[in-house]
Amino acid sequence: MSAKTRKVRKAVMPVAGLGTRFLPATKAIPKEMLPVVDKPLIQYAVEECVASGIENVIFVTGRHKSAIEDHFDLAPELERFLEERKKPELAKVVRDISAGVHFSYTRQSEALGLGHAVLCAAELVGDEPFAVLLGDVIMDGPVAATKVLVDVYEETGAGAIHVEKVPREQVHLYGIVDAEPMKSRFGEKLLRVKDMVEKPSADKAPSNLAVTGRYVLPPEIFGYLAETKPGAGGEIQLTDGLRRLAQDGKMTAYIYEGKTYDAGDKLGFLEATVEFGLRDPKLGPGFREYLRKQKF
Repeated sequence: MSAKTRKVRKAVMPVAGLGTRFLPATKAIPKEMLPVVDKPLIQYAVEECVASGIENVIFVTGRHKSAIEDHFDLAPELERFLEERKKPELAKVVRDISAGVHFSYTRQSEALGLGHAVLCAAELVGDEPFAVLLGDVIMDGPVAATKVLVDVYEETGAGAIHVEKVPREQVHLYGIVDAEPMKSRFGEKLLRVKDMVEKPSADKAPSNLAVTGRYVLPPEIFGYLAETKPGAGGEIQLTDGLRRLAQDGKMTAYIYEGKTYDAGDKLGFLEATVEFGLRDPKLGPGFREYLRKQKF
């Protein structure tokens, strides 16, 4: 890490969305609290932060999101109840939910886009680099996804995002990067981003490298977002700020080596539930046997 590059200590998680794709389940329950096996979606992202050396998690919330704050709050009564019932292992599970990280909360009063949500956290982040994690995306790999981006940022001083290859016929569903190779210790996996295109047609896409839900950004992004004019629906898009960073030569992309689950989508949520259930040491064997007996 160079003398001028500050350590990445904070992460921003925008969780103010309405979760309409999961109605009616999300009428009263935040989408981020839907369980994948036995943990809510948002907890996977928080655990990734802990594994990445993040010390402070900032939730950008909206109305009806108090369940997220409650989940990461201390629960001494529940811990005591479990200890008295001779269930110390469950008491530890409850205690470990909030261990090792400090939580802050700020409100996005209107759903004005991802860029606006990130901008709402500017005062809590301050003048230092930070990560952004989309809480409904689970990234599963040998190394925590955010940790890789933290390493890239601390070596290069440039913003870093994860991208992954998608079929050419699906590029219209994603933000796509225009990138070129760069010299670094990360080899061919790390690219310098020249530009980004939001949901291009297959014939106009500069590549098939799609942006996933993980970012590590320098504080300059807040200035870019503050200058960004709202687009369709009055929303401020994070992509516009990222493009400004790219045009200034301050954006890199790392080709992700693990698996990404878009658990904000019903099919992605089911895939994550099945695959995490199968690898669970207690549930896996019985679940696998159940699936084997089904006539699909």
